[in-house]
Amino acid sequence: MSNKFYITTAISYPNGRPHIGHAYEAIAGDAIARFMRASGRDVRFITGTDEHGLKMVQTARDAGRSTIDLADEMSGYFKEMCAKLDISVDAFVRTSEARHHDASRALWDRMVASGDLYLDRYAGWYSVRDEAFYDEKETTLGDDGVRLSPQGTPVEWLVEESWFFRLSKYQQALLDHYRAHPDFIRPSARANEVIRFVEGGLKDLSVSRTSFDWGVKVPGADGHVMYVWVDALTTYLTAIGFPGEGADFAHYWPANVHLIGKDIVRFHAVYWPAFLMSAGLPLPEQIFGHGFVLARGGEKMSKSAGNVVDPMAIAENFGVDAFRYFLLREISFGQDGSYSAEALVTRCNADLANNFGNLAQRSLSMIAKNCDGKVPAATVGEGADTALLANVDDAGARAQAAMEGLQISQALEILWAAFSDVNQYFADCAPWAVRKENPARADAILYTTVEAVRRLAILVAWAVPNGADAILDLLAVPADARDFAALATPLVAGTPLPPPVGAFPRLEMPEG
Repeated sequence: MSNKFYITTAISYPNGRPHIGHAYEAIAGDAIARFMRASGRDVRFITGTDEHGLKMVQTARDAGRSTIDLADEMSGYFKEMCAKLDISVDAFVRTSEARHHDASRALWDRMVASGDLYLDRYAGWYSVRDEAFYDEKETTLGDDGVRLSPQGTPVEWLVEESWFFRLSKYQQALLDHYRAHPDFIRPSARANEVIRFVEGGLKDLSVSRTSFDWGVKVPGADGHVMYVWVDALTTYLTAIGFPGEGADFAHYWPANVHLIGKDIVRFHAVYWPAFLMSAGLPLPEQIFGHGFVLARGGEKMSKSAGNVVDPMAIAENFGVDAFRYFLLREISFGQDGSYSAEALVTRCNADLANNFGNLAQRSLSMIAKNCDGKVPAATVGEGADTALLANVDDAGARAQAAMEGLQISQALEILWAAFSDVNQYFADCAPWAVRKENPARADAILYTTVEAVRRLAILVAWAVPNGADAILDLLAVPADARDFAALATPLVAGTPLPPPVGAFPRLEMPEG
């Protein structure tokens, strides 16, 4: 297995502030990246903003601003989201950057060299909101007579001179790749949709615009800018130094996972691999199309329905770890899931405050009171002690296997079942009662408990980094001993511990 792991999120379109869907994708990508780092992988995790296209031009014009001024402001909100939600990105790429224009033109030149670009006129249905073309058979007429895309966005008839990419040339090559690499598109439902679409026949794709000039200029074609999806997808190459094929590009490409929303799977699983084939570049290993975050009751969030929630406000009200944990635990990765403040409070109080935080607080408070504030003697010998730690290790192995398969919620379910087992052990062994008759045995119970907590805190740090680190600080675990390799290095008896404090406070519903 290669030691490198290159993961990307979609490149967010910043014509508005980040919504909960953007936050969910960033959090999921960050959880995977943190897990892979803890596993010892050399991780590169990138995100960014896709700032070109007609939609940005129109939004800026409507606001009476220059497009770059709007892009600067909006991109800043996405950077702010990453910082606020502890998203550990290694690079944030803006498509308005000069280096990205260089990368996009280099990819274009490679497709020209393959004979896959030609000049013609385009006439067809185009959605400004989706920045996508649709065949007439994919559109429908709304009740008001407006023609709509499959996403429900208005489409308009567009006629202009355009460069075309010979997408039809790659139909069989794409189908062959899907069959040879059954995990190329996940979940399987997304793969089935893509295969059906490609089997239905691919038409050549319009890949330039002349109706506006906000974008990457097409080399040698005055008045043409690249179709935003050619430009946006190239970001995954820009981030690792393309077109220079130096150390970063040679090491990290191809990407291990492109993490995207299910609504843009076609662009990543059909257009992108065809562009790469044309350019003579390796294809990514996997396209993972996650589901949507819906409102309570499974309703789609929308301003008109009045059920839109601000991810920054959620993090402010409930804490970043709680927000992260709720989305990762409640939503089966790859499927849609629902958010409500009540569900978050219920889940996080049960799992974080009670199961994890209270366990650490109770055991460490007993150590502070009865063991001179030091890690108690490491006399783990009775069957219950060894069985508990063996159970934690087994849970850790099963959770790691689940995460290798991007089964995020299943991994957390396994680990929190182990927390329940540790809580049950602590209650059954009752060190507060045992201490009266057998202090040494009480110390052994406390040691076993906090050693189990240490291992589990390391195992869950990719999901709740702040709280896990706070508890590892309380256990005096060195900062360089918090990856999975350190699981086999137990707590050292006699190590002084800081005074215990709560790491996961109980949550309350905000007033109003």
